[in-house]
Parts: sequence; C-alpha cells; structure tokens
Amino acid sequence: MSGDRYKIQDQQGCYFTTMTVVHWIDVFSRREYRDIIVESLNYCIGNKGLKLYAWVIMSNHVHIVGQIESELGISGF
Repeated sequence: MSGDRYKIQDQQGCYFTTMTVVHWIDVFSRREYRDIIVESLNYCIGNKGLKLYAWVIMSNHVHIVGQIESELGISGF
C-alpha cells in the first residue's frame, strides 16, 4: 500500500490525513454514509482522544486535521 512507506515520528503530533474510498467510488454523496463518518468521528472524539481541528467529507474521500491525545497515538487510531 502507498501508506506503508510513511513513518510517523510524533504519535501525538497534529496531522493532515486523507482517507479514500476504494476505486474512488462516490459513496459519500448519500447522506446515510456521511452520517456514519460523522458518528465515527464523534465516537473517536469522545472515546479515543481525537482532537479534531478541521474536517471535510468529499464525495469519495475524507480529510481531517487533528491529533490523538492518548497513548494510542495516531498509528493506533
């Protein structure tokens, strides 16, 4: 995978992260799928130490700017 070549040095640092849909299919054009992403982010804020500074849901990918303020670190998140 393309993400395997990057090593995160500062596990509690602030990062810009992009999550994409396989084959870039436009799944987030449907409200119920966008709602799942929002619920998941809210869960991570409440339970996994996610501190979210900015986020956007596009039709086939999600961008977030945030950090993990727990022992999990960004890799464990």
